[in-house]
Amino acid sequence: MEDSHIIELYWQRNESAIKESQMKYGGYCSTIADNILHSAEEAEECVNDTWFRTWNIIPPEKPNRLAVFFGRITRNLAIDRYRSDTSKKRGGGQMALCLDELAECIGEDSSIEDRLALREVLNRFLRELSDKNRTIFLLRYWYMMPVSEIAKRYDLSEGAVKMLLQRIRNKLKNYLEKEGVVI
Repeated sequence: MEDSHIIELYWQRNESAIKESQMKYGGYCSTIADNILHSAEEAEECVNDTWFRTWNIIPPEKPNRLAVFFGRITRNLAIDRYRSDTSKKRGGGQMALCLDELAECIGEDSSIEDRLALREVLNRFLRELSDKNRTIFLLRYWYMMPVSEIAKRYDLSEGAVKMLLQRIRNKLKNYLEKEGVVI
């Protein structure tokens, strides 16, 4: 089913919108949640929460790209769940590793205005990367994919992926400094 038809079902408050969303984007959302949570049960709950959240957001919102819309909701819910689950005991997991890797480039605490400006700068930076480097960067830091899975996907050693990510982070740090972003 076309995305526009699925969105129209949400606007009509037709419950088949959830079924159609699950059929078309359930696997995609599950992958995102599982990469962050590493638990099939929690990932499934997170995806179910995605449909519930979507039901409450559409209407009034009318997303342009449904896959991105669902992906963002799932990712945010999974990160919230991860933070909640690990608030008492920190450490381990891809989430902590990814955030630690990026902290040296983008910092952790900033105002909403600074975050919006940073988002624009990051988008420009990502557009300047090669397709392969951009995809690897996003797989690691957006989808929280383990280095070992990225290495398999690109037929590279884990060391090569780590080195590539380090180089991209260094480029990002230099780019942010050049753009006047204070870390």
